[in-house]
Amino acid sequence: MEGVAEDIVIVGAGIAGLTTSLGLHRLGIRSLVLESSDSLRTTGFAFTTWTNAWKALDAVGLASSLRQHHQRLLENVTTSTISGLQTSKISFDAKGKHAEHEVRCVKRKLLLEALAEELPSGTIRYSSKVVCLEESGSLMLVHLADGTILRTKVLIGCDGVNSVVAKWLHFKKPAFAGRSAIRGFADFKRNHGFENKFMQFFGKGFRSGFLPCDDSKVYWFFTWTPSSQDKEIEDNPARMKQFVLGKLEKVPDEIRNVIENTELDGMTSSALRYRHPWELFWGNVSKGNVCVAGDALHPMTPDLGQGGCSALEDGVVLARCLGQALLKKPSGDQRKDKTERERDHDEYKRIELGLKKYAKERKWRSINLITTAYIIGYIQDGSGKARSFLRDKILARFLAGLLLKRADFDCGKLV
Repeated sequence: MEGVAEDIVIVGAGIAGLTTSLGLHRLGIRSLVLESSDSLRTTGFAFTTWTNAWKALDAVGLASSLRQHHQRLLENVTTSTISGLQTSKISFDAKGKHAEHEVRCVKRKLLLEALAEELPSGTIRYSSKVVCLEESGSLMLVHLADGTILRTKVLIGCDGVNSVVAKWLHFKKPAFAGRSAIRGFADFKRNHGFENKFMQFFGKGFRSGFLPCDDSKVYWFFTWTPSSQDKEIEDNPARMKQFVLGKLEKVPDEIRNVIENTELDGMTSSALRYRHPWELFWGNVSKGNVCVAGDALHPMTPDLGQGGCSALEDGVVLARCLGQALLKKPSGDQRKDKTERERDHDEYKRIELGLKKYAKERKWRSINLITTAYIIGYIQDGSGKARSFLRDKILARFLAGLLLKRADFDCGKLV
């Protein structure tokens, strides 16, 4: 059979893919990570890293180094831009079921580089776009755009919302949530003077948030339901900036300064997509020696801030389940009694059971996060009077509290 043999192939060098590869590496298991671009992709600039994410980062040995570069956030303050009044205030200085809560805004580039630097040289293969997948007995054949064919015992799809692997598993394309997000990153080149707070603002049909990453950098986002006219701004950063400034009415000057200090290449816009929860309930997260993780598994709206965090969880759980399957060796007598074909079949069955265990662990957690994020987004970005009243007067503290509740989760150790 033609092709290059690899034990484990991971498609996508994003958060889920690199965390899985690093988790396997910590267990002494080699993997190959395929990345379609020619370098690490850092789209999104930064993300809120909640308690559950720090548990996962601790598991792969990166938490301590990343903490040194990112401020710990102390509270979440929510304000209405309609009234100008504060609607809720939640302290992050609280103890959950598993540990004290820890919240920081982590720069995506630093995280991906930290993950990649811990991997052995040659683990990531760039400019490697997957165009086709094919079964061949107990192996998967991965066809690349350059004509290379990889033969692998395990195939893991961490290739995002347009996942080739998810499509092979018969998942549908993620659905459009009817909303869009503008994300920005402001580098003040000096001390910005912000307190260590996650500041959220709600208005007529939009939500925005501002989080300091360190002493000089602030990450921000703006989500809203676009009209047909708004679509014109999505490819025009200058118009994006003016659009956001026009929507942020009763906000402090320091918040407006963040937008104004954001360079045009420090902004991006994207439609928000999610996977219908019932697809995960009825579908195959794993099939044989193939599975998906990260956005390929559970694309969700950003309203919980759990997209990147849950991808870190996936990586740890997947590495643990796969490691248990691959490191479980048959006894010496069994190896002597069985042919090579029989030993390969036994290994395939162990891999299949390991991936099924991973799928079982992640299915309900993913359904919970997708559903909660969608409901929160529906309420928070509502423009009607009834939804605005419900959000600002009745549910403000409850909705803010859900951020901590869903982050109160421990994915466990690698072993």
